[in-house]
Amino acid sequence: MARMEIGNLGLRFRPQISINLSRNNYCKQFLGQKKQNKKRILLCSVVDQKEAKVSSFSNEENALIEALIGIQGRGRSASPQQLQEVERAVKVLEGSDGVSEPTSSSLIEGRWQLMFTTRPGSASPIQRTFVGVDSFSVFQEVFLRTNDPRVSNIVKFSEAIGELKVEALATIKDGKRILFQFDRAAFSFKFLPVKVPYPVPFRLLGDEAKGWLDTTYLSPSGNLRISRGNKGTTFVLQKEAEPRQKLLSSISTGTSVEKAIEEFISLNQNVANPELELLVGEWQMVWSSQVETDSWVENAGNGLMGMQIVKPNGQLKFLVEIFFGIRFSMTGKYEKSGSNTYDVIMDDGAFVAGIYGIPVEMESKFTIEILYTDDKIRISRGYNKILFVHVRVDGSKKK
Repeated sequence: MARMEIGNLGLRFRPQISINLSRNNYCKQFLGQKKQNKKRILLCSVVDQKEAKVSSFSNEENALIEALIGIQGRGRSASPQQLQEVERAVKVLEGSDGVSEPTSSSLIEGRWQLMFTTRPGSASPIQRTFVGVDSFSVFQEVFLRTNDPRVSNIVKFSEAIGELKVEALATIKDGKRILFQFDRAAFSFKFLPVKVPYPVPFRLLGDEAKGWLDTTYLSPSGNLRISRGNKGTTFVLQKEAEPRQKLLSSISTGTSVEKAIEEFISLNQNVANPELELLVGEWQMVWSSQVETDSWVENAGNGLMGMQIVKPNGQLKFLVEIFFGIRFSMTGKYEKSGSNTYDVIMDDGAFVAGIYGIPVEMESKFTIEILYTDDKIRISRGYNKILFVHVRVDGSKKK
């Protein structure tokens, strides 16, 4: 994945959903109301994230996964602080005891999902075009123990559309390095009976179609891999995703979001914690069960889009980037009213451009009910009992 390198969140409005979860001692019933029909929803309001770790990942591997949560575009939209956290976690793993000779291990074989990649200026047009799009899934297949050893990079557009597969002949150089040469590529569209060749003349590219890929860390479980390409790109790939990654992946691709939320909540129903806090930080809304309405200002003012900034002094701000430096801002206050609920009053709206602002008179009162939260992700109910998923984007830590 070098010379032609290919390596989970845009805003979506979805119809309000009803989720059925198994009942246990740590769950409460919450009533969500659509326009006419009441839907009963069982969601666990009590979770301790530390007890919900996936056992197949070590502490050092979990540190890397933690750093990746909330990064959009597989690294394209990462802040400098987020990139530093990922790089630190990568270096720790590269200096730890992983599989000593990855290319000699059967653990490297199979399909890997790309979770993160750096963006050197020399990245290929394919990589720049497809890898940063969260609605696409990106994989790498490694099969070295066959009569036709290959490394293939796959961009899956959707289940309904199909995928692009770029294949390369592979040769093992040593315990860490794979040499490869791209030789064929094609689109496989679900609505066509034949493959459509990808228009790249690999034979005419010569050395430009060649490269190498070093595996600098392969987990003993075979679930996580770090690789570096000959163009200086770093890749983080996984065979098994952590529950929060699965949830965010479903949101970004728009597939089976209801099921992903149900599974995520079910996995985190094992430990009781009666107090769920509205954690301070900058939280980007990545999914909402709200149906899009005609009033854009009303949507923004009620937190149905954009970012939610929670401050420690009881102040709350909704911020929506419109275009060319113009933003809509809605500020207000929150006050804790229960073990996992906060009463909110938003009453100061404005369109802002630089130091200038145009006030908007509007007021909104509602309750935020936190159903799950940790330092990276939050599931809650807000205005009009709408279900929200937010991810933290400022790198803040819980005090």
